[in-house]
Amino acid sequence: MKRRTFFVKLVLRCIVTFVRCLFFSWKYGHYFEFLSTKDLNIKVRCTLCVGEKVLSTFKNTTSNLKKHLESQHSTVKLTERVPPSGPKQRAVTSAEGPTPPKQQKLDFGAKPVSDEELKKLVAQYIVEEMLPINTVDSPSFRAIIKKIPTSVNAELPHRTTFTSYLEKEFTEMERNLKATLNEIDFVSTTADIWTANNRSYMGVTLHWISRTTLERHKVALACRRIRGRHTYDVIGTEIENIHSSYGLLNKVVATVTDNGSNFVKAFQVYHPVTESDDEAEEEESSPKDDDVTFSDLSEILSAENESDGQLSLPPHRRCASHTINIICTRDVEKHLTTNAESRAVYRSSTAKCTALWTKSSRSTLASETVEEISKRKLLIPTSTRWNSFFDAVKRIAEIPMGELNTLCTKLGLKCFKDQEYQFLHEYCMAMKPLTAALDILQGDCPYGTLLPTLEVLMQKTQAVKDDLSRMTAGLPDAIVQAIQTRFAGVLDDKDALLAALLTAECCTTAPLAKNPASVPSATTSSSQGEMDFFTFEAEPEEETYSAEKEVMDYLMSGYDLQILHKFSSIKTIFLKYNTPTPSSAPVERLFSLGGLVLTPKRNRLSHKRFEKLLLMRYNHCFKFNFKCQEIYC
Repeated sequence: MKRRTFFVKLVLRCIVTFVRCLFFSWKYGHYFEFLSTKDLNIKVRCTLCVGEKVLSTFKNTTSNLKKHLESQHSTVKLTERVPPSGPKQRAVTSAEGPTPPKQQKLDFGAKPVSDEELKKLVAQYIVEEMLPINTVDSPSFRAIIKKIPTSVNAELPHRTTFTSYLEKEFTEMERNLKATLNEIDFVSTTADIWTANNRSYMGVTLHWISRTTLERHKVALACRRIRGRHTYDVIGTEIENIHSSYGLLNKVVATVTDNGSNFVKAFQVYHPVTESDDEAEEEESSPKDDDVTFSDLSEILSAENESDGQLSLPPHRRCASHTINIICTRDVEKHLTTNAESRAVYRSSTAKCTALWTKSSRSTLASETVEEISKRKLLIPTSTRWNSFFDAVKRIAEIPMGELNTLCTKLGLKCFKDQEYQFLHEYCMAMKPLTAALDILQGDCPYGTLLPTLEVLMQKTQAVKDDLSRMTAGLPDAIVQAIQTRFAGVLDDKDALLAALLTAECCTTAPLAKNPASVPSATTSSSQGEMDFFTFEAEPEEETYSAEKEVMDYLMSGYDLQILHKFSSIKTIFLKYNTPTPSSAPVERLFSLGGLVLTPKRNRLSHKRFEKLLLMRYNHCFKFNFKCQEIYC
């Protein structure tokens, strides 16, 4: 009796399980695809999973399939299969609407792109990636653009129409820039000449500090074609034309250039003449009452015509990075070649490094040998940047001497001696502070950073003197002497001292934040100069006292840039003297972008269109929500 009851229960349980399997297969079986069967096992694939998700189940149970749906697809709204109604399957509807399909589509709410937005998107891509304008005529590019959902009548124009559109956007960018510059009191510029593909261009970048946010901004003003010789008069005329085209003749506090003789002479000849100089010249040239002088009328008229056309350039600042580059090459090389302790080892070590660079750069087999032995590639220095020479020497000095001599032996070069290998290490040790100073000055920092950086540079250079041998023991002193000689005009300049004092009190730039102890050395000598600045002009006693009180309150304030908003007079002085940059690196970066635009394949590109494309790229005309004016806010 018990055996019969057990058998009946077992049969009923099997029937219930079978019915449940049939119900599950009928209800959710459309989410699984049958693959194969073996004995009592069935392999299926889940259609909701991404990729090949194969599941195995028993013929008489579907518990693992149900668990898979509950665990992996719990967030997916599963739809049940409904019985057919008539000859066709009727869609299931509910109060929420029609049932979604098996594979749900993600809707991000993308709206069709209008005709104006499409042109701006393509213009941003063309300008930012520095591509040819005829890219818009490429069939493959237009095929990609057609996949973008657009509104009615939105179509990408061809090259001619697209060029006119870029011209209009450049005019709008230039108009917005001029409107912004009208509200700025102090600006500075950097200028240089670049030659590429047998063409010369005058590049000028503009810099200013926002009065409200105290943030630095920069844009490119011009990259104009220059024809003929690069004489001082041509340079002076071109710089003044660029300044006057943007209405900057009375706003430029300084122009930073390299130490080229033509640039230096242009600013020496066309410097602005002050009223005091005019009065002194008149007093010296004015005759006495008893004397009678006769002058040629034609000479007077010609002199007046020449004076009317006289150029007037802003104050000149020499590039600090270029000056340090000269120190690292000329002055250091002069010391190492004239010193008896270092002359022979310097020439032999640099000659072997040069041979190694030449061999690895001209032979692929040698380059592969270098990479195989040292697990790295050698850096090849360039003639225009001393940093590249330092990095190349440092890369060789980082290779162990055993591997380095093994490499030289395989390449058929002379091996390095112990003294030469030691000289390379000491050279890198002594010159490392100069590389740090160059990185700081080539950044977008205020002019007040220059003096503290030079002070810290001289201190750190003298600090490594004790770690050097007799070969290079005199190198730190030679570097410090060269800095004091070549920066003599800057170290005693009142404008530089005042800019350094204001920067030291409120800015957290790299040389000040990392070494605050170096600030007093630069600011102590400038304190008196700052007081002289505020009491230079004859003012009433009450106003002089208020100015002195404002200075003292400012000096006692914390190291925060925003503290300048509480001192309006000092804020104006800070904006005037810290607007210039210590180096002309920004205009050189403009030329680096120009080399990517003016490629040999685009040799027919006109210089005017090249300038417009380059300025739009440097100023990121289409980057900020497709509004050119937002970059100048």
